[in-house]
Amino acid sequence: MYSLYKTEAMIPEMDDANELLRMLATLLQRRQWKLATAESCTGGGLAALLTSRAGSSAWFECGFVTYSNASKSCMLAVPETLIEHDGAVSEAVVVAMVKGVLAHSHADIAVAISGIAGPGGAVADKPVGTVCLAWGCTGQTPVKQRFLFDGNREAVRQQAIIEALKGLLRCLHEG
Repeated sequence: MYSLYKTEAMIPEMDDANELLRMLATLLQRRQWKLATAESCTGGGLAALLTSRAGSSAWFECGFVTYSNASKSCMLAVPETLIEHDGAVSEAVVVAMVKGVLAHSHADIAVAISGIAGPGGAVADKPVGTVCLAWGCTGQTPVKQRFLFDGNREAVRQQAIIEALKGLLRCLHEG
């Protein structure tokens, strides 16, 4: 994962999406970078939050809502065999989603989210609340992480969005 020294000190341990968004927007504008998203279980919630900020067109490139496995393959070039082998909710698939977003947009940085928000959809090794995220910058190997969130469907989705923002901030601080 990420280093726990200087970067962690720069990312506040907060669940305030608006403050995380403010920090993200500032960093993206300073770098003159564009951000793109690929979302499954959050259904575009991250892109909606990002674009709720006035001026986001200066740093937000696009968002893909690839809820179905077919859309992940068609829109982001995620191999169907990868989805069949590892499952749509897997670190391998979100890494492929990030690579697909970067290849199919003009973004400099991207995030991908896939998970089981519930109440159904769980399997033995992937209970409700399992969410995989990946973050990546053009020309770099994406970073991935699996989470197990508590709560109902909306709580899982909101926690995924918060962690997506935190991961983007880490990438920007490290990159």
